[in-house]
Amino acid sequence: MIQTIPTDPDTLRDQVRKRYAAAASATTTAGCCGAESDFCCDPTGAIVTDEQRQQFGNALYTLEERDELPKAAVLASLGCGNPIAIAELHAGETVLDLGSGGGIDVLLSAKRVGPTGLAYGLDMTDEMLALARQNQAEAGITNVQWLRGHIETVPLPADTVDVIISNCVINLSADKPQVFREAARVLKPGGRFAVSDVVADPDMDDATRQSMQSYTGCIAGALTREQFTAELREAGLTDITIEETHRVHAAGASAIIRATKPNSGCCSTSDQAACCEPADKDGCCGTASVNSGGCGCQ
Repeated sequence: MIQTIPTDPDTLRDQVRKRYAAAASATTTAGCCGAESDFCCDPTGAIVTDEQRQQFGNALYTLEERDELPKAAVLASLGCGNPIAIAELHAGETVLDLGSGGGIDVLLSAKRVGPTGLAYGLDMTDEMLALARQNQAEAGITNVQWLRGHIETVPLPADTVDVIISNCVINLSADKPQVFREAARVLKPGGRFAVSDVVADPDMDDATRQSMQSYTGCIAGALTREQFTAELREAGLTDITIEETHRVHAAGASAIIRATKPNSGCCSTSDQAACCEPADKDGCCGTASVNSGGCGCQ
């Protein structure tokens, strides 16, 4: 039976949590999952159908990436892309994964940033966090910290991370503008936002929008390209690009979404080619900010 999307954000969040708790349990438990039995715990059936397994999950990672990590981390992947392939991570950087699940992207990030870097994984689901810690221990990776919480209220100080990644999670939030505001808050000036998510077609039908099954499967909660751009810009992020990669539904596509937190100190740096003088009243400058519609020179 198809469930409609709850109007109460807490109820919606609990429905999503149950669905993903079932997916986490499926990687280690045969059969269905007791109290969560309304969401069957087949290894990937808790979220995606057989027909969707080429659009969602571990098939979107290279064989080399899959071979780097424990099997359970790979099986637990339910995203619509591969944010590691787009984030351009560098040694020593700090990375935050919003909705880290079984930890595949956090563990791959930790390997990319090396021992001088750090990868945070944020998730609201205890079962996913337990699975992620198990996968970390098996992989022998130490530069990782797991955070329990919600992507709308990130438990980190401002200006903490160099890069934010996420894999088909933001569309599940009932308050996406707050997610983007939090992303802008915790990013360092000049920090990068590089996520994979589903972008809805402008004409997505009401039946799809109202389907709870589609919501927890990353379809019904998706923003359109125009909505994504407007909300990111409203949060103060600039240099916004959205590139569709593959169709995941008749009404939506997986996309790579990139943005940048403006570097308020650019006019005082030696890289004058990327800047303009004088800085505006907010201390922002740079042709990139001007071109993307964000803060720029006055």
